[in-house]
Amino acid sequence: MSFKLGYATLRWKEPDLEPALTELKKAGWDGWEGRLPLDWLGTPARLRRVCANADMPLAVYTAQGSPDYRDRANVERNKRRMEFAAEVGADCYMFMNGPKPQGRAVTYDDLKAAAEGAEAWAEYAAPLGLELSYHIHTNLLVDSSEDWTTYMGMLDKAKLCIDVSHAQLWGYDPVQSIRDFQSQLNYIHLQDYSSTSRREDGYYLPVWVDVGQAANVDFPAVKNVLEEIGFRRWVTACPGEPIPGAEDAISEAKRSKRMVDYLRGIGY
Repeated sequence: MSFKLGYATLRWKEPDLEPALTELKKAGWDGWEGRLPLDWLGTPARLRRVCANADMPLAVYTAQGSPDYRDRANVERNKRRMEFAAEVGADCYMFMNGPKPQGRAVTYDDLKAAAEGAEAWAEYAAPLGLELSYHIHTNLLVDSSEDWTTYMGMLDKAKLCIDVSHAQLWGYDPVQSIRDFQSQLNYIHLQDYSSTSRREDGYYLPVWVDVGQAANVDFPAVKNVLEEIGFRRWVTACPGEPIPGAEDAISEAKRSKRMVDYLRGIGY
């Protein structure tokens, strides 16, 4: 089977959006994950028009800030982003945790409070026809396979994005994690690193590379388990470290073709 392949525009800042999306389409992507601010994207009608012209739908839109924090400004800002995501037809709204508390270890109560915030966001999004997706990520509040399992046990309405590279960094086999969390899974991130180390405080220091440029994640095995569980949602690939002098969106979009070619070549 062929998956819907998205491209994560995580480093795009102020792109000339329609030409950049057109280059992603030429490279072979089916859609894109967006993180740009609303004042750059414009109205939902404008973005729908830009996406239609490039034939590149916005697959996933991301949070600004984390539901770990319940202050009014953060919540309201993300309500507007959720409303926008729903109106442009995004498949889900992705969020991450905030940082760990300073000077002490993460507690069960920290995880519980963070999960309650995520559930509140998911309740707001549900009547809009929008799902939330929690993106696992190293170096944030949830930063171990044990805390990940605990946190997921506290979520009901909020669902899950497994980034296979971060699962692997935690020592949780990505294939097994997809099987274990399949009932909550609504999004997949493919990402890879050439090497990694950790500081004395446990902070992970991976060297990110384009998908297909290293061998730390078994991407064929990930494909196989996604087929096994009948996954039909978006699968999005993340680029490696930026290349000095070629960091603009169009250059990055053109360079991304090698990721599409690699993924399609192994059966995605």
